[in-house]
Parts: sequence; C-alpha cells; structure tokens
Amino acid sequence: QGQLVESGGGLVQAGGSLRLSCAASGRTFVGYAMGWFRQAPGKEREFVAAITWSDNTPYYKDSVKGRFTISRDNAKTVYLQMNSLKPEDTAVYFCAADRQVHSIVLLGTPDYWGQGTQVTVSS
Repeated sequence: QGQLVESGGGLVQAGGSLRLSCAASGRTFVGYAMGWFRQAPGKEREFVAAITWSDNTPYYKDSVKGRFTISRDNAKTVYLQMNSLKPEDTAVYFCAADRQVHSIVLLGTPDYWGQGTQVTVSS
C-alpha cells in the first residue's frame, strides 16, 4: 500500500506564497496522474490542480489559474506553488493520485489520497 504525504502548509498573509509538496511513501506512482484538492470549513472538497504522467500536462481550477503552478520532478513527488494567495484559498489541501487524470479533474475520485495539510491565508 502506498501513501501520499503532504507538507508545506502554514499561515501566510494575503498576497504571499506557499509551496506544497506531496511525497509518495511505500511505493512510487509511475504512470499515475497526480493532483491537489482542497476543502474549506463547511464546504465540499474541490479540485484545484492536476498533472498528467505522460507529458506533464497541467489542469487547474479556474479561480487559481495564473496564481498556482503544479509540477512534478519524478514518480514520487508533486508540488503546488501558490502565489498571490487570497483569504478564500484557506483550506486543507489534499494530494491525490490516479492512473487516469480525469478521475482527478472531472470525477474527484482518485485512488489515493493524502492526509492533508492546512493552508491559512490571513487578510
């Protein structure tokens, strides 16, 4: 069984930046698309960004385009660079992995989930 472990969350002022990391533990995710979701208090979990395995094509939620960048450096680590953060970006951010990117982007049902890392943006 593989696990995904997020890190890099924290408290930042509006307009600031954070870089989230997601590392695979116990296995690699060769051939897997990887992505990020978030869940704010009282709201449903929502898709934020994803990246394919084959050619590193990125996908983004409209409200984060131009501010967030997803990247991966191998089959074990994926990153989410978050710039120009807004208070509405406050949420628990979850890493995810699935062999099919549409399971992340469209269905929200990836096979693997991380435990989440808190991001708080103060105004």
